Order: sequence, then C-alpha cells, then structure tokens
Amino acid sequence: MSSENHPIDANAADRPTRRRTPRRDGKGANASANQHLTDQSIIAQTDEFAEKEGGVKLIANQKILGFMKIEKPMMIMSLILVIGSLIAIFTKGLNLGLDFTGGVSANVIYQEPAKQTEVIGALSQAGFHDAVVQYLGTNQELLIRLPPQDGNAESLTPLLDKALDLPNNTATVDSISIIGSQVGNEIYLNSLLALAVALGMMLLYVGTRFQFKLSLGAVLALFHDVVIVVGAFALFQWPFDLTVLAAVLALVGYSINDTIVVYDRIRENFRRVRGLSPTQVLDLSLTETLRRTFMTVGTVFVVVIAMLFLGGEGLYWFSVALFIGLIAGTYSSVYIASSIPLRLGLSREDFIVRVKPEFEEEMVVFADPELQNSKD
Repeated sequence: MSSENHPIDANAADRPTRRRTPRRDGKGANASANQHLTDQSIIAQTDEFAEKEGGVKLIANQKILGFMKIEKPMMIMSLILVIGSLIAIFTKGLNLGLDFTGGVSANVIYQEPAKQTEVIGALSQAGFHDAVVQYLGTNQELLIRLPPQDGNAESLTPLLDKALDLPNNTATVDSISIIGSQVGNEIYLNSLLALAVALGMMLLYVGTRFQFKLSLGAVLALFHDVVIVVGAFALFQWPFDLTVLAAVLALVGYSINDTIVVYDRIRENFRRVRGLSPTQVLDLSLTETLRRTFMTVGTVFVVVIAMLFLGGEGLYWFSVALFIGLIAGTYSSVYIASSIPLRLGLSREDFIVRVKPEFEEEMVVFADPELQNSKD
C-alpha cells in the first residue's frame, strides 16, 4: 500500500498505546485491591466508628451487641446467687413434699363439682392439716395427699369420708394408700441420682459434639440453673415434691437446648469469620441467636404463666419452678455458658480439624541406579 492512502501520524509515537485486549473486570488494574479493601471495611468497622455508635460494633452491616462488656459484673452476680442458694439449701433445707417424706394418698369422688379450697378447709376443720388437693380429670374426682397419720388405711377411710363431706355434696373415698418414709427416702435418692446422671450425660454429649471447654461451660451453666431454682425453694420454704423435680429436669433439657444453639453458632463463626477476637466472635454469635432466644422464651413464658394462674394447685409449684428456671436458664446461656469457655482460652484453633501425623502424606524419593553408578 502507498503512504498516500495511509498517512503516518507524526504524533503517534507520543500517544499512549491503547490496550487491545479487554480488561478482566473492566474496572482497572486496582479493582481487585479496591474490592479487597471494601470487603475488609464491611467485615469490621473501625473502633472509632464503633465508639460513635455507642460502643456497638458493625460486622457485615449488622449491629453487634457487646454482651461481654458486662461479663465480670454478671459473673459476680451469678457467684453471689449460687453461694446464697447453697447456704439456703444447707442451712434451711428443703420443705419436702409427701412424695419424699411419705404420707397418705386418697382418691375421692364427689357427687357434685367441688372446689379445692372448700375441700382443704373441710379437712383442716377435721384436724387434717397441710393437705394437697389436685383434680383428676374432672372437678368431681380429686387426689388428696396428707402428711403421715396414725392408723392404717382401714381406720382412716371412715374418718376421711366424714371429714370430706361438704354441704349438699357428699364424698366417697374410692381408694387410699399409705406411703412409708422409707419409700419416700428411696424416691428422694433416686431423684438426686437422676439429676446427676442427666448432668453427666449432658457433659458427655456437648464434649463429644463440640469441645471440652464448651462442655464444661454448659454443665456449669446447668448446675447454676438447678442450684438457683432449688435455692429459691429452700429460701422461701416452698413445698418441693415430684412435680417440682419434674420441672427441674425439664429445665435441664430446655437450658441445654438453648446453649447448644449458641454453641453451634459460635463454632460456625469461629470457622467463617476472620480477623475478629474471640470476644467479638462470642458477641456476634450471641447477637445472631438473640431473636431466636426471645421468641422461644416468650412462647414458653406464655404457657408457664397460663399454668401458673389457671393450672390449679397441682401445677402451681411446677409453674413457679419453671418460671424461675426460664429466667436463670436464659441468663446462663448468654453469660455462664459463653463466659467460662472464653476464660478457658477458647480460640479458633479449637475448631480447626488437624490431620493426625499418621495420616500425613510422606514424600518418597526414588534414587536412579544408573545415576548412582555414574557418580561412583
């Protein structure tokens, strides 16, 4: 081709050479670096920005509540409550119910519906004090429990028949049984054994599924909940019977379930989130599970309050034990179960799966015989 048809630009040498191949992302050579900086700013804001927000740190545009900032005051309060509960248990003791101390149990059928307060009043007038009255299906059939009485079942039946009669409403004792003190002591010891086995199995389960530091925190949190509930019953001398024990065992299951949810999120965040301290990881995990905790506790509270006011005498102390235990269990899942592993040095290394030495790959070098002979 001739130079006339294609003139040469004299300034072509001074112009920058245009890129003939498209850029990878179309954003320039520093796009990946800028994106990296943006990701880092999203993961964790600076401490200055956190202070402007009232000490609340932002991670991935999510507010993280500083639960661990008041960890020490909460731990001190828990220690005071536990020590006070233990002192009340060992000094005042429990006001054990008839299930543990023995007594008289009778099934009574009325011709007309009867109120529990009227039945208790009639028994008190006849000399049968400290009676416990429960409905059995209907308000005409009742279960009556009395402290140990003199005489056998045959001699007590006519006395109870006469004492239980209400105005225009006669009662019939359907069956009566006497529970000895020895049987009550066996039930009491078996109850303590059941509680100890439950705590031991929880320790084994959490230690197998998660990590020993977490399992120790979970069991101490359960111990904290049980001691506070039992200590409240000892302090105020409320009756402690099998229904209250059932509430304590139910509390153990509920509290460990809430703790497992928190632990599962802690393990996930230690593996997923980088660049945060263990305290920040715990705050993040507790914040993410806070809504679920409020929803679960709220629904259970509705049921417990309904039983407390509408369940009658038979479910009253069961509801009281659950009410106290729910508050203690929710608190312990946040501070006791999470603070103790943190004090034991919980870190990201505790959740990394390490390859055992016997399973590591070995590098094998094969020597060339010909090369070896040439060297010789």
